[in-house]
Amino acid sequence: MSYPRKGAKQISELANGLIDPVLARRAGINTALLGSWSEIAGEDFADCTRPEKIAWARGGDETGGFRPGVLTIACEGARALFLTHAQGELIQRINSFFGFAAVHQIRIVQKPVSQTIRRSRTPPPLKGEAARKLEGMMEGIENDKLRQAIQRLGTAVMGKRGSGR
Repeated sequence: MSYPRKGAKQISELANGLIDPVLARRAGINTALLGSWSEIAGEDFADCTRPEKIAWARGGDETGGFRPGVLTIACEGARALFLTHAQGELIQRINSFFGFAAVHQIRIVQKPVSQTIRRSRTPPPLKGEAARKLEGMMEGIENDKLRQAIQRLGTAVMGKRGSGR
């Protein structure tokens, strides 16, 4: 196990140090909340929700103390109804993450939540004239691995042109 040199910092620490003040000023949230959102929201809502901002109450309560804020959450389509029913539990999870009653209400905004799109690495097989043309191009190739690689490449290239589908 190697230990970091004295005075050396990880890039993530430096980036969070730069990003957190901007997020706090603009949205009232921090990178720790964004990074832990999948654990906070749970498996039911992690894939369809994203915290947008926390609107902190101005001033304070009657005694001059802290007042909890309103968390705005982006949610996809019909799942917002289920999130509405589970917001009591979600508020408890968020407050336990912060360690104090930071949020007293959730505001749900229906909109798409960008997720990484996983694309298939194997293109659909060619059909018709394009498939025959590719087979004709590979006639003299005897090595099976080379033949398979060229067939994958040819399928991807010829399929992108729109021919053969």
